[in-house]
Amino acid sequence: MTGTRRPRERPPGAEPLVGSTWTLDVGPVAHGGHCVARHEGQVVFVRHALPGERVVARVTEGRVGDRFLRADAVEVLAASPHRVPRPCPYAVPGQCGGCDWQHVELAHQRTLKTAVVREQFRRLAGLDVDVTVAPVPGDEDGLRWRTRVEFAVGPDGRAGLHEHRSTRIVPIDDCLIATREVISSGVLETQWQDCSAVDVIAATRPDEPVLVPLPRQGGGRGAGGGLVGERVEVGDWAGEYVLAARGFWQVHPGAAATFLSRVLALLAAGPGDRVLDLYAGSGLFALPLGERVQPGGSVLAVEGDRTAVDNGIRNTEGLETVEWRANRVDRELRSLTGQGISADLAVLDPPRTGAGRDVMSALAGMRPRRIVYVACDPAALARDVKTADGLGYRLTALEAYDAFPMTHHVECIALLEPQRR
Repeated sequence: MTGTRRPRERPPGAEPLVGSTWTLDVGPVAHGGHCVARHEGQVVFVRHALPGERVVARVTEGRVGDRFLRADAVEVLAASPHRVPRPCPYAVPGQCGGCDWQHVELAHQRTLKTAVVREQFRRLAGLDVDVTVAPVPGDEDGLRWRTRVEFAVGPDGRAGLHEHRSTRIVPIDDCLIATREVISSGVLETQWQDCSAVDVIAATRPDEPVLVPLPRQGGGRGAGGGLVGERVEVGDWAGEYVLAARGFWQVHPGAAATFLSRVLALLAAGPGDRVLDLYAGSGLFALPLGERVQPGGSVLAVEGDRTAVDNGIRNTEGLETVEWRANRVDRELRSLTGQGISADLAVLDPPRTGAGRDVMSALAGMRPRRIVYVACDPAALARDVKTADGLGYRLTALEAYDAFPMTHHVECIALLEPQRR
């Protein structure tokens, strides 16, 4: 069938390798919080290791003949100079899977993330990028930064976190990347009956964290918990935002201001500009952009979540320059391009899967003079940058930020501009 990828065939009766232990020489870091090693020619993705180490690794997934295996380093025979004692007792093989790099010096975590971003762009976009992952202010040496945490609830009613790539729930007494406000909410001491999870949201307002129990027959992402408030300051500008407690917002306390500052600087919007804000959330970018394009300009904010749109309308009320559309971004762009509508500038902040070819094609067809792309996955960004290059837009700036310390995640901001003919 056209467009269907055939599954890779294994030899009949391929032997399972889970539980096997091997001594491995660990190679380079890879996207996803692990490093690459090989055993008898087979690729092994190893967690809890570092490049250059020699470890004993236990296989956690895979069979003979698989394209790759997964494993945990359970003993370090020759350690990297960048290895440090883990601050969290749960960040070990077989326990919590939330953190990837607690055994690594914080500065070296950023070195590893920098290598990942560069490798993804080289492999997926064919570009050698000069980028270095920068810190985001607001954490405590890489800890106590996560303002929003969804804790899973086990059959015993106790809240915890999942083991890596597993549904098994690990009971915990603390989560060191969660803010002190999240932990002091009492979520880990409470018995949560008939719940599958509990969201804890430590927003700017109210002063106390909001706890949202999710029943085993729960609702959608934005359901429950009411509204919370966030305040963002960039220079002498300050914005007040209202959003659903379980709605999308940056989880690092310094991330929203850092990203907003860079987006505004890279876009350089001014009076009269027509701006597209795609995957607009509750209006983090739309609010200050709506002010900057006055007089004579406009901001069209497109968001697929109806609750977020309602809150975005509230956040930008009084700004006649801002219009909201509750629609899928690809559908809205098809409609706009079908009407022959163009734009001067665009910002997009898509989900982890990226914008995709349809969105990038439609956006390029509207011929903005600058596109600023905010991305939480460097691989998805690199693929979309390659697509944009084929549509006449080149990457002219790339920044990366460590908004998720102790994990493999990294945030990137890319500037795309029309290629000179």
